[in-house]
Amino acid sequence: MIQNMNLKSLLVSADDRTVRVLRRVLSDLEIDVEHCLTGESALRRITRQRFEAIIVDGANPEEAGRILSAAKSAPVNKRALSIVMVEAAVGLKGGFALGAHFVLHKPFAVERAKASFRAVRALMKRERRMQMRLPVQIPVECYGGSRYKAKTLDLCEGGMAIQFIGRRAKESALRFSLDLPGVDATLEIHGELAWEGSGEVVGVRFKDASDDQRKTLRRWLDKQLPEPEEDDPPVNCGLSDLSVGGCYLTTNSPFPRGTRVVLSIKSNEMEVRAVGIVLVAHPEFGMGVEFLRGTAEQTDQAERMISTLHANEGKHPEVYVFPDGLELAAAATEPSGTDDPLVDLFRQNFQVPVETFLQQMREQRQALDSR
Repeated sequence: MIQNMNLKSLLVSADDRTVRVLRRVLSDLEIDVEHCLTGESALRRITRQRFEAIIVDGANPEEAGRILSAAKSAPVNKRALSIVMVEAAVGLKGGFALGAHFVLHKPFAVERAKASFRAVRALMKRERRMQMRLPVQIPVECYGGSRYKAKTLDLCEGGMAIQFIGRRAKESALRFSLDLPGVDATLEIHGELAWEGSGEVVGVRFKDASDDQRKTLRRWLDKQLPEPEEDDPPVNCGLSDLSVGGCYLTTNSPFPRGTRVVLSIKSNEMEVRAVGIVLVAHPEFGMGVEFLRGTAEQTDQAERMISTLHANEGKHPEVYVFPDGLELAAAATEPSGTDDPLVDLFRQNFQVPVETFLQQMREQRQALDSR
């Protein structure tokens, strides 16, 4: 049963104190730990076992970078969450340069580490759930320049394996139509061919799915599982800064950079939600989130969220944040497409020391207020 399956992490460190603290913290959070003293032993495990997180000590930067690069290249761990632990003098920039999603400063105490890993665990659970494939055969109509017929071999929130019936599609981007058993409406979703198997078998990665499409697929998959895994509670945040493109939220459990998140705020007995991506992650302090506006639905949600936050700004509104998976690295680095000083600060200065970043954000806020 899924609920009995602990999350798995690979910890690579020769620092006894660090290993001792993390073993205790991860055990308390029901995350299994496989410990490797050397990079060579870690590399052997990465190619053979699946882990939800790869946690690497950055004391040897070259070795740490090699381990994280190998994890991204290994099919079983290419979506594993990568966490690097560095000395404060190395800073966020040094950790991100190694390819990390999340950077933690050593040394750390148990409670501090637990605060950081609480959000990490929620994301690990979400990622595992998204990748959990259900063996099922459902007829699929595929539309590109032509129309093709296929059937699913397995299905998950992020994509599916299909087998074409007759001729195979030449296009890499297609629209897929499938009737999920027990669901009244046909699921229409766009995707791209991600890999090729034997015969007419291909892998499909869903692309630009709407929130309604995600919910429909998620609910249907949950019903097929005997004991679906429950998500962790949302992270409770305070609002620090707000613009038309994003916001900075204070919390001691920020999500890693590149996390797709759902922001929720209740106002006048109504719940307002918006989707964003974490561009800045400051452990134990907060995170900078850009609102996603890729679809009309997302744009409308973002505008309603901004209006609600502005209306409640003096009341110190509480924002609840849920992880919704790890976006591709490019999503957190490509140009924002908006002329927004706060979002530009997130994108350009995510690697600077926390104190420097907060000062820059204060100066920017003061400059805008004085206009």
